[in-house]
Formats: sequence, C-alpha cells, structure tokens
Amino acid sequence: MSHRAPRRLLLPLLALGVIATQAPGLLATPASATPRQAAHAGAPGHPLARFTDQEPDWKRCGADIPARLRCATLTVPLDYRSPGGATIDLAISRIAAGDPGKRRGVLLSNPGGPGGPGLYLPLYLAEKMPKSVTDRYDLIGFDPRGIGRSAPVNCGLTTAERQWPRTFRPFGESVARVRTTADKCRAKAGGTLAHITTRNTARDMDVLRAALGEKKISYFGVSYGTALGAVYTQLFPGRADRFVLDSAIDPQRMWREMFRMWAPEVEPAFARWSRWTAAHSATYDLGRTPAQVRARFWRLVERADRDPVVVGDAKLTGTDIRAVLRREFYTVRSAAELVALLRDAAAGKPVPEFPTSPEEETDNGASALWAVVCGDSAWPRDPGTYLRDSVRDAARHPLFGDFASNIAPCAFWDAPVEPVTRVDNTVGTLILQNEWDSQTPLTAARSMHRALKGSRMVTVDEGEGHGVAYGMAPGPTNRCAQGTATSYLVTGALPGKDVTCRAVPDDGPGTGPAKPVRPAFG
Repeated sequence: MSHRAPRRLLLPLLALGVIATQAPGLLATPASATPRQAAHAGAPGHPLARFTDQEPDWKRCGADIPARLRCATLTVPLDYRSPGGATIDLAISRIAAGDPGKRRGVLLSNPGGPGGPGLYLPLYLAEKMPKSVTDRYDLIGFDPRGIGRSAPVNCGLTTAERQWPRTFRPFGESVARVRTTADKCRAKAGGTLAHITTRNTARDMDVLRAALGEKKISYFGVSYGTALGAVYTQLFPGRADRFVLDSAIDPQRMWREMFRMWAPEVEPAFARWSRWTAAHSATYDLGRTPAQVRARFWRLVERADRDPVVVGDAKLTGTDIRAVLRREFYTVRSAAELVALLRDAAAGKPVPEFPTSPEEETDNGASALWAVVCGDSAWPRDPGTYLRDSVRDAARHPLFGDFASNIAPCAFWDAPVEPVTRVDNTVGTLILQNEWDSQTPLTAARSMHRALKGSRMVTVDEGEGHGVAYGMAPGPTNRCAQGTATSYLVTGALPGKDVTCRAVPDDGPGTGPAKPVRPAFG
C-alpha cells in the first residue's frame, strides 16, 4: 500500500483514558468554561492544560514551499501517563478554508505508513479535493510523532536492514538480521520507542484539535491512516466529526496478523491474474489457459533460484521475483507485463531498465514503522514460533507464506507499555475500498466495517490498487467512490446503505507495473 509518490511530491494504561479512569471529573467542562476551554475539554488545572492551551504560531513552512501552507510547532507529552514529564515537538501545518463563510472546521489527514510523513499532505489534497471540500475545511497536516520533523526516530539501519519482509535460508540469518535491528533501535532511541504508538499519535491529534480551538475534528486517512483514525474514534468518540477511511486495515489484526494476511490474500489475486493473462495470450504469450500461465510463472521462479535473472544491474532470484510480484498480481496488466519482461530477461533477450526492487526506505521510515507495530501490540518472543509458521504457511500459500510469517524485529523488542486498542464503537465513518488491494485486502476493510458499527462502506467492484479517492493511487479516479466521499464531507450525511461502485475501465495501453515500494501499509 503505498502513496509514496504524492508524499514525495509534497514531499503508528491510556493517557487521557487513564486520567479519565482515575479522575473523571478532570475531563468535565465546567459551566463557566470559556469556548476555548470547552474545546479543550478541560479547565485550567487539567493535567493537559499546558498542552491544550497552546496557540500555534503559524509561519511560512519554507522559502521553497507555497505560502498558503503555514507551519507551526506543537508540544505534547512524550508519555501521556506522565504529562508532567518529558515532552516532544510535533510539526503541524494548515491551509485555511477557501471560503470562511462556508467553513465547517478542520480536516486532519494521514497518508499512511506507519512511517509516512504528513506535514505537506495538505498541499496535495488541496489540489486533489474539490472546491466544495476545501472551501469548508482548514486542511491540517502533521508529521506523526517519531516521523519526519516530529522528534524523528533513527536507528541507524543499513539499506539491507530496512527491507522487510524478507525470507532467508538458513532461518538463522533472518533471526540475526531482525535481532540486530531491534538492538540498534534500543541503543539509539530506547527511551522514546515505547511511546511511538498509534494510541499516542491519536492523543496528539486530540491535543492538536484543542490547540486549534475545535470541539471536533474531521479526518481523511489512508492505509495505516485508517488504523490511526479508527483508534481516534475509539479513544475520543465524542470528538470525531466526519471521518473518511480509505483502504482500511483490519483493526483486529494489528499488527502481526495483518502482515500474515498478505499470504492467503495474494492467492486469489494470482488466480485472477492467471485467468486474465490467459485471455490475453496473444499479447503476452504466457499461456493460453490459466494452468499454463501459472506453470510458466513457477518455472520462471524455479529457474531464477538456480540461476538469477539479470535485469539491469539487478540479479533476481526466484525469492526476489516472488517478493516483487506479490504486490503486482493485484493489478493484472501490470503483472503480465512484468512477468513477460522477466521471461525475456531469463532467455537472454535485451530488456529495458525496469523498477524490480523495492524503493529504498529511509532510516527514519523503517525505524518508525517498527516502533509503531512493535509498540502497538505484543509479538511472539520465541523464534521457533516464526519458523514453524513460515514453514506451514509456505506450504499453504507458496507465493508469500514464508515472507509474511517470517520473524520480525518485534520478537526482540521491549514489551508494549499499553494494551492493544479494541476498536468497537458506533462513530459514523465512511470506508472506501478497492476489491483488489495488495496492501489492505477487502477482507480487512470488511472487518473495519464490522468494528465501526456506525460506518458505511463503499466497495469498488473489480477496483485495483491501494488507495481509492483523491489521487492516493495511480490510475483514473473512481468518480462514484470519490463522489460519495465528497458528499459525506460536505453534507455530513452517510449513505443510507453500503455502496458498490464499478471499477473504471482501463483498456488502453499498459504503462508498466507501478514501482514496487516498501511493503508496509501506507
């Protein structure tokens, strides 16, 4: 699931919940409170008053950044369980609503990850969202804690250590790789790691809400951003206004089981691709029947494991090919073009340069990813658990089972300091989902829909790719899905029932597979 291109162009005991449990009166708003205090949900003397009473000092973000985007710094507790302790600074941004007379409030946003910066996302959304939306909302961006310009976590990981999931033989190589990652992160940022979590980022969003003087926030989150949005609705249900969750994770599977979901989910995508490619055998010559297409692919994998396929400067083993194609099979034309190219390369034919390896992740992006997914939930500690799961899942799901179940740095991470967030509420939300999404499969979005009992879901039938609305994925815009989201953001009215949209036809010449990127959720 990736929306790295737009981001590069503009380019995760309960804190407030603990306070509410221990001293519920502290969160009550007295009758004498000022409007700003009411927005803060607390009178002077509230444990978070020194944070919620901040007034952002908006300034230009930089000489090379459009002046309409203004930036500021927000101070928040490092540990919400100890709001009088250490603090960190968050980078926040704003594009003011286009029509003050129509202004409804603020629309926060998150582009995904974990590990994705969002400070400049409002610039992108201002171009992609219709005027009916941008007239009504201040578009608010921020780099989540631990990311970008918000107290970034950097573990000093090498390029190889940033790549995950990977599968190594013997298994001990995998264990050594992820143990080193965990050790480096503990050495570099041990005092911070436990607090770089989705729950704390949601709490940061609520401090931001209060600092902006708003009683409620609206929100647009993509991929991992749907997890962040869902956690916010769970912690602060009365402060969520209009929430759009695009390409949703499964809130019951955060996080190891969400990664493992990729293995069984790619199998039907592979079968669909085989059927499509067989129907287009005149173009790709990969087989006239689905069985022939599948056999051709597996022969290519086996051949590459014996003798790597050379594409440009890269030498690709069968394991490398499976890693790349896992994502591509969800977009049938893209996958067919890539497999045909690899076939030609294996035969010694000249082929064009082609993006066949993951985009290099930054140290901060990879480090923040592990901080969030290891800090949100406990992972198994015994390496043997991962070995047994990998062997079993590889037999069940040969395309990606050994990858998805392989050991991760979380096996050697310090235990989380908070429980897993159980998402189960009635906050009104709108979920957008393509049927064929490689990063957040349709089954994950359906689980999110069940957890958010006040939600409605828009499914794009035969829709391909990760991201649905407002240009968050390459390809033509699905006007049905995006129009439903826009209507909700403008009017506040959810559809009376779930909506099914038809995929936008794509019968033109292929543009080649999208560049594979880091296999995280955003």
